[in-house]
Amino acid sequence: MPKHKALMLSPSKHEGEMRHHRPTARIDRAVGMAIVRRPRGPHGAREQSVLPVEGRRAKMTKRAESKYKICRRLGVNLWGRAKNPKRDYAPGQHGQRRKKPSDYGTQLFAKQKLKGYYGNITERQFGRYYEIAANAKGDTSENLIGLLERRLDTVIYRMKFVPTVFAARQFVSHGHVRVNGKRVTIPSYRVSDGDLVSLKDKSREMALVIGAQESSEREVPDYLEVNVNRGEGKFVRAPKLTDVPYPVQMEPNLVVEYYSR
Repeated sequence: MPKHKALMLSPSKHEGEMRHHRPTARIDRAVGMAIVRRPRGPHGAREQSVLPVEGRRAKMTKRAESKYKICRRLGVNLWGRAKNPKRDYAPGQHGQRRKKPSDYGTQLFAKQKLKGYYGNITERQFGRYYEIAANAKGDTSENLIGLLERRLDTVIYRMKFVPTVFAARQFVSHGHVRVNGKRVTIPSYRVSDGDLVSLKDKSREMALVIGAQESSEREVPDYLEVNVNRGEGKFVRAPKLTDVPYPVQMEPNLVVEYYSR
């Protein structure tokens, strides 16, 4: 028998187990990520890793940066909160060397400020709001403000059910809000005049809601009617620019000029 005959033996039981527990991967085409499933650990838990797939771009609408970095970059206290950083200049080595902006820079600044105030919504979604406002009758800038204030997460924020716009977005997506008795989980849902927005019974007892209602940082505007005891409110009408309690000056007319270039 040849000497190399011993090398042709069948794989051992241990090697078969290693092949059985070899990490497997599948590609999630919706987000452009590869989800790797690894063998079970000593406690029986299976580990998963998410790796980017080359050549594919992940679709994300989630805010990917700190909200206070938006204020720092714009140099304004965008939401009028006491927690806002005190430095009113951009970060970095040359952050304090701000030059006089051009007309385009002024228009871009106005757009970024308005877009960031409403939870830093995506550029694509903000552009759609402008298209709807431009095609509607009346002043485009006033129409734009009315559309942004009709967002369900903005209405929840204005009614003081949550402390921030970002908390309002998560609050709606988690199913705590009803519109006319029906559960709505879309933060960009457009509220109509006369719609009744309410919270679930258990949601009214959350510390987040109680703390926001007791806060003195904001007041409920006149175009909303809120019953704090029942945890509900009514959207009376679409507001004008002068009706919205912005902590900083908003210039939607410059936003219109930006998109009209």
